[in-house]
Amino acid sequence: MDWKKEFKSWGLILAFFAFLYFTGLLPVIQGGLQSVLLATGLMKPKIEIPDLKDQKFDYRGQFRDFEGNVVNLQDYRGKTLFINLWASWCGPCRAEMPHISELYKSVKDTPELEFLMIGLDNDIAKSQNFMEGKTWAFPVVHASFGLNQSLQSESIPTTLVVDKNGKIVFYQQGMSNFNTEEFRAFLKSL
Repeated sequence: MDWKKEFKSWGLILAFFAFLYFTGLLPVIQGGLQSVLLATGLMKPKIEIPDLKDQKFDYRGQFRDFEGNVVNLQDYRGKTLFINLWASWCGPCRAEMPHISELYKSVKDTPELEFLMIGLDNDIAKSQNFMEGKTWAFPVVHASFGLNQSLQSESIPTTLVVDKNGKIVFYQQGMSNFNTEEFRAFLKSL
């Protein structure tokens, strides 16, 4: 008799997760929980100059914004550039976006500092549908034309900062709460 109860319990648990998966709610719930974790301040970016002294950022490339305009990476040469690679299905990406938005709002008036949130979904419509209705303030584009070597990453989210001289001065794979006083000061110092 106990095995029937056990079987029923596992069946209910599996049904619950199947429901979350097939309705698309699983990444939403994961992202929400991870965002709460980020808000605790336990996961902050490690601001260290990466060992990429000889690596210059590759400014070749184009993206498409949600109005259909082509955005040239070349236009960001000579500016400090905060780049975040994300996808709509990525829970950690969803979790850090509200914090990146708050960071953007607090530094957007800094001269020569630009943000570029690059969606990596297979279809631009998926990225656009995800962003629809969000009140986040940062500029968003889609990698419709692919990514150059400087933007290749093994995982997402990936965040990098390029200084005015075209040198990558920050690189991190994985989520973080970038909306900290230390990180704001770091961006403004470049």
